[in-house]
Amino acid sequence: MSGERKPVDVAVGVLVRRDALGREGDFLLTSRPEGKVYAGYWEFPGGKLEAGETVEQALRRELHEELGITIGAAHHWHVEMMDYPHALVRLHFCKVYEWSGEFEMREGQQMAWAGLPVQVQPVLPGTVPVLRWFAQERGFDGATHVA
Repeated sequence: MSGERKPVDVAVGVLVRRDALGREGDFLLTSRPEGKVYAGYWEFPGGKLEAGETVEQALRRELHEELGITIGAAHHWHVEMMDYPHALVRLHFCKVYEWSGEFEMREGQQMAWAGLPVQVQPVLPGTVPVLRWFAQERGFDGATHVA
């Protein structure tokens, strides 16, 4: 069928800090680097799966390439389809609670630890569902980000 687009699979890391009692706290957002579609928009970091890779393998590779960190276990959380003008994307969101290494913004992007409501802007459309999931889990009522 012409016009039908095949989805691009993307592994996305939702890095979450825990407090002393083990409760989920702030989460990491990064800006999209110059030269990429939606440059300057804030998102959860990650990237495309390469041939033969699992979601966790792709996430491990991408976060090392982009941020210079080595992640612990990736906990599969949600899958969301996003129909962007440039691509149909299947986002595989994984929560990550453990990592090692110093954060290095290897693509010239920015990073921010955030809570609800997210203050950095603009927020990538594919990030908005994640903020809603956090709001549901945390009993947060109100706007999840600055529009």
